[in-house]
Amino acid sequence: MNKEPFLKNEYVPLLKKLTGEEKGNWGVLSPQGMIEHMTDSIGIGWGRIKEPLQTPVHVLEKVKAFAMSDKEFKPGTPNSLMTAEPAPLRHANIELAVEEIQNEINSFINFYHQNPTAIIQNPFFGDFNYTEWLHLLHKHAIHHLKQFGVEC
Repeated sequence: MNKEPFLKNEYVPLLKKLTGEEKGNWGVLSPQGMIEHMTDSIGIGWGRIKEPLQTPVHVLEKVKAFAMSDKEFKPGTPNSLMTAEPAPLRHANIELAVEEIQNEINSFINFYHQNPTAIIQNPFFGDFNYTEWLHLLHKHAIHHLKQFGVEC
């Protein structure tokens, strides 16, 4: 399944359903914090943000197999790049955070259309090509939409 249309056309309208007042079903992120977190995840996906590999090399094949599967992330899945407290919000409101993520999605897609053979390291799952990044970002997006009760 090609996940590009979801990321390009469907994801941001789903995020726009959030008012910013929702309480997550798990975790410490606010809706705006989740959007800013997803923006950073997309930024990692095209190399704007660089994070060191967090996973021991000897288990990369196993964790990448999970990433490429249709198995969902469990609620509250730990992320070693995040602290127990949510990061400070970058934007004054959720609308600006949504605008930022739309720009990040466009940059991500444009990068890979201009660099179709690029391989960018995911800090948890290893080296990914565009199709793999699309799959993972779709999985990650669905996970966080469910966190805030947004139906896809």
